[in-house]
Amino acid sequence: MDPIAVAEGLRDQVRARAEEIEQARRFPPDLARALSASGLLRMLVPASLGGLESDPATVARAIETVAEGDASSGWCLMIAATTAMMSARLSPDHAAEVFGDPSTLAAGVFAPMGRAADAGDHWRVTGRWKWGSGSQNAGWVAGGAVLMGEGGPQLDADGEPLHRMMLFPAGEVEFIDTWRTSGLCGTGSLDFAVKDLLVPKGRSVALHADPPLAAAAVFRFPAFSMLALGIAAVTLGNARGALADFAAVAKASTSQGSRRTLAERNVVQSEFAQVSGLVGAARARYYQAIETLWRAVQAGGAIPITDRAHLRLACAHAAQACAEATRRVYDLGGGAAVFLDSPLQRRFRDAHVITHHIMVAPSVFELGGRVLLGLPTRDALL
Repeated sequence: MDPIAVAEGLRDQVRARAEEIEQARRFPPDLARALSASGLLRMLVPASLGGLESDPATVARAIETVAEGDASSGWCLMIAATTAMMSARLSPDHAAEVFGDPSTLAAGVFAPMGRAADAGDHWRVTGRWKWGSGSQNAGWVAGGAVLMGEGGPQLDADGEPLHRMMLFPAGEVEFIDTWRTSGLCGTGSLDFAVKDLLVPKGRSVALHADPPLAAAAVFRFPAFSMLALGIAAVTLGNARGALADFAAVAKASTSQGSRRTLAERNVVQSEFAQVSGLVGAARARYYQAIETLWRAVQAGGAIPITDRAHLRLACAHAAQACAEATRRVYDLGGGAAVFLDSPLQRRFRDAHVITHHIMVAPSVFELGGRVLLGLPTRDALL
């Protein structure tokens, strides 16, 4: 299958239902089924499980394309597709149990908000996680958990707590409706919780430490880089969608007291060209950084930390540039843009929520700056 062509079809479906998706505060179940059936959730699943083993740029373009139609929909695709990366590191039996079904939709939260105590062949997990995007439609839900010992958290060689992602059947998870936000409303990113749940040790992974069991090069691509790449793809798709939305409005709308359409005004033409260039430049840097890191991964051996840092910086820069772009086209829309039936205000709100995700937040510039200045840096964070 061609993931980009499939994504284009989904883009058109979600664009037509963007307002409905926002009002529902979750990704509609019928669209979730269509997403599962599309095959896009298999982009980062090994071929041995019927997956596509797609290269990173293809994953990015597919997510970006769906987000052009609706950012919340692109976000749900991103979460499910990147959660499926676990399939390459799970024990073979558990990988087949969770991801062997082609219709599997898994969602998860990497942040170690839970605790896991050793119970022999299992972990006994308790926790409550925020930001459970798309989890209401998932058959499996993952949450990061700190590994606990008798005296407190187990620590790695650097003195940092050890943690793993634990996979739970959705039927054993409590979902708590906390998702009332200014943007990305349709992602359904509510809280979820488990208590004293036994998880087989083979159904848990440390994405930053466990080596992939599948041979394809894409599974050696740094996990945090893939997650950041997916988030940036959503913000780029949302910004490109905002540009398209404004162009359609500008050709049909006139300013008060003027017979000229917005598109015919010189100041609008100049500003729109500058904003288009802002998004285009951020997008070019982003795909260039993906390609550079992908070549390093394919070459084998150690992956230069500078290549990883440049991709993370490109992703954070894209999030900031796209937030600015959506603000500027929102401003160009004038008074009409403030009404809830204008897509420009939704694009603006969605973009500014994305900038708060830790993978593209301003703190990434500090992390990348340390690398560029040659200072010691915990590369697990990249």
